[in-house]
Amino acid sequence: MTGKAGVEAMPAGTTSGTPQVLLAHHLKQAKLPTVLREYDKVARECAGDGVDHPRYLLRLVELELIDRERRMVERRIKAARFPAVKSLDTFDFTAIPSLNKMLVLELARCEFVLRRENVIALGNSGTGKTHAALALGLAACQKGFSVAFSTAAALVHQLDGSARRTTPSEAAA
Repeated sequence: MTGKAGVEAMPAGTTSGTPQVLLAHHLKQAKLPTVLREYDKVARECAGDGVDHPRYLLRLVELELIDRERRMVERRIKAARFPAVKSLDTFDFTAIPSLNKMLVLELARCEFVLRRENVIALGNSGTGKTHAALALGLAACQKGFSVAFSTAAALVHQLDGSARRTTPSEAAA
């Protein structure tokens, strides 16, 4: 269906404009930033590879979902307020031979979270407790859990501040 000068008529209720402008607008409204960014490149790749429309759409949607998951992990990491981002890949297990590497790797699977179990790391300064805790927190964020990082010293300070704000009559109640 064509209108004046061979220009395609827009469907009823659609504002006039180029398809790219409208597509960009609709993708922004639908909150599909990865599809918006990648649709043209993926279309050219799929056309070159002879890929059909459903597979083209599948590639686009997969890219969107992968990017959404990445952004969600980034948000969880930011919300955890880690003082540094550390992973078990950079942990030197050989420097602390008494540390049970298999136990730490098992904890990184985060099944203890689902079982509602606590993990307490005790040891002298410099034995890797914070690095291990940060790495386990990062693993939890990557597995979809919300994390709040704090040191024991910060928790004690917070509890001490709460106790000081409690009046004697509240403490007796």
